[in-house]
Amino acid sequence: MKNYALNEEKMFADITDDVAIIINSETGIYYGLNILGTKVFELIIEGASDEDIIDAFKNIESCPKDIEHRLKSFITNMLRLEILTEKYTERKKVNIDKNIAINDSFDMNISEYNDAQELLLADPIHEVKEETGWTPEKDSIGYSKEETIEREKKMETQEA
Repeated sequence: MKNYALNEEKMFADITDDVAIIINSETGIYYGLNILGTKVFELIIEGASDEDIIDAFKNIESCPKDIEHRLKSFITNMLRLEILTEKYTERKKVNIDKNIAINDSFDMNISEYNDAQELLLADPIHEVKEETGWTPEKDSIGYSKEETIEREKKMETQEA
């Protein structure tokens, strides 16, 4: 039985108003999921296996016969985009809202966007190091390294 988790080394996910936005911090590309895709994504990152989710779909009267193929394609796409990584856990019972599934025609969609790629990659969060935190290039602030050292020394003496 396969389970999956968010690839936290590369991805950041946020779910607002039933829509998931997933950002690849390395490429600046982000992904949007439709409502059913978001619900399935939530179940996946909460530990539900593909089998658990298929069982939940099959409990809905009008579930299409190819739901297993649809789900596996959705998961395969998220693995290919490196949104998810594989992990293994125990089975759990899950539910899928019938109305959401029907309204989205049992389709789970991922849309890819790169319109904010430059902005996301320019964000200084990419310069954060675990040991030192964010240390912007001193020259980019408008002072030479020597001027910055002098300013830091002045601040230290003023604090003392």
